[in-house]
Amino acid sequence: MLETKVAFIVRDDLPTWQRLNVVAFLATGIASAAPEIMGEPYVDAAGHEYGKLSGQPMLIFEADVAGLQKARRAGLERELTVLPYVFAMFSTYHDEANREAFLAEEPENMNLVGLALRGPKKPVDKAIKGLALHK
Repeated sequence: MLETKVAFIVRDDLPTWQRLNVVAFLATGIASAAPEIMGEPYVDAAGHEYGKLSGQPMLIFEADVAGLQKARRAGLERELTVLPYVFAMFSTYHDEANREAFLAEEPENMNLVGLALRGPKKPVDKAIKGLALHK
């Protein structure tokens, strides 16, 4: 059994395509922050090699802005890996602009649209307590 847990939380008022986009970006952050979760490349019966996938399950939850902010604070307090995605990043088109948009956010009042948390199971569970799985 894995000792760590990954949870994605997306804002419940976003269109589906934006929710999926946010989770995709946050998943790359998790893979970067925890490269040890990546398995070996997949090989089919004909010998074709494919890319690596995470060997760790990842759960997706939904919340309103307040729920995302609460989970962010809890994640920081519990020293989890915390990866936030703010609304202003939807209007940028490259990484440097994303970081500038993020830097402009007030830390205690971020306009969060997504959040990824990773760490030991119990602290992650406490950080996401009360949130519903994404439908």
